[in-house]
Amino acid sequence: MNEFHLNLDHPLNLKTLLAMDFGEKFIGVSTYCVNRDPYPTPYGRIANLGPEHVLKELRKIIDDECVDMIIIGLPHLLDGKATKSTQRALDFLNFIKEQFTLPVHDQDETLSTFEAESRMKTSARYNFQVDLTQIDAVAASVILEDFIRRTKRNPGL
Repeated sequence: MNEFHLNLDHPLNLKTLLAMDFGEKFIGVSTYCVNRDPYPTPYGRIANLGPEHVLKELRKIIDDECVDMIIIGLPHLLDGKATKSTQRALDFLNFIKEQFTLPVHDQDETLSTFEAESRMKTSARYNFQVDLTQIDAVAASVILEDFIRRTKRNPGL
């Protein structure tokens, strides 16, 4: 059992979660099946080539992984203030809510990319280097981990 394990009566037990780190060029993706997988893992990234392309790729992932819930990171400044990036991510979140019947939640993603870089620099998996082709997916994993921690404290999200 690890910190990402939730009680068996938790509403997310055995649900597959998909988290996204929204970016103007790429959208990082991470998945986690609660209490089945050991921890959230980077899935990959979607080239942000426009809404139709993103939806096509996202639908494929959702179908392939049998996703039950979507989590989208919202960036803020360290003091919690919103930025233009926050608004773009919020617009993306609202767009996703319109396109899917799945529950969609937001998660503060402050410093997720910084944390992803730090993990890559200390991991043999990434040859102790920041891999820009995988940074978005690792950041999405950080977002998903933070969401699970928050949900563990407050199951009624």
